[in-house]
Amino acid sequence: MLIHPQFDPVALSLGPVSIHWYGITYLVAFMLFLGLARWRLQHEPYASLSKSGTWNVQFIDDLMTYGLLGVVLGGRLGYCLFYQPGYYAAHPLEIAYVWQGGMSFHGGMLGVIGAMALAAWRKKRHWLEVTDFVAPCVPTGLAAGRIGNFINGELWGRAADPSLPWAMAFPQSGSQWPRHPSQIYQFLLEGLLLFAVLWWLARKPRPTGWVSGVFLVGYGSLRFAAEYFREPDAHLGLLSLGLSMGQWLCVPMVLIGIGLMVWSQRRLVPVDHT
Repeated sequence: MLIHPQFDPVALSLGPVSIHWYGITYLVAFMLFLGLARWRLQHEPYASLSKSGTWNVQFIDDLMTYGLLGVVLGGRLGYCLFYQPGYYAAHPLEIAYVWQGGMSFHGGMLGVIGAMALAAWRKKRHWLEVTDFVAPCVPTGLAAGRIGNFINGELWGRAADPSLPWAMAFPQSGSQWPRHPSQIYQFLLEGLLLFAVLWWLARKPRPTGWVSGVFLVGYGSLRFAAEYFREPDAHLGLLSLGLSMGQWLCVPMVLIGIGLMVWSQRRLVPVDHT
């Protein structure tokens, strides 16, 4: 059985300033997004659009700024609403205490969708065209975040068979029982695998909204599967039908994604080349 290395969460200390590994993984996530988005700008139809000035590096930088705000605000509000609504209803000021931890991917995703809609409106573009562009650039950032979870020894997995070669004990869990390293599972599934599939599918022009639908279905399905190996939140446990909160939040995500893919295929609206 493997033992979690229990990394020091502080990567570097400069006097009173401490730089945490988790912060570094967020920085890596945003840098990966910028690099992939600029690379994607070289693919059609965006390469042609960039020549007309419709899509350019400045717009990507703007999307990054909007996305950052959407992740932080949506992720925090989503956590408070989905995971501990009673507590934060009684302590509303603590919603702003982001340094205490507590972020929700699903809330962050809703925040990013809202941010992309605002950016699209200001640029006078269809918001699904923007989300189609962004979607393949997101999974590597999710992968970086899961590495941060692993370094911190948080969000550990459920109990595993001791004979499993990669079963790992997380002392942070309060026991030495072997567990699934679910952060690594999510790194591989929601991060690398989803990135490879989306990047491959998005290399060709698709109906507006289709790539966004694939992202919703892909992430929702892979996260739903990974949740079977991840320890449920202690204050929530398993909910109806033996599913975790994360799984229940993935159900509408997958359904909306399927609906979006069907709608886009029937509508057959290509990306605007004007």
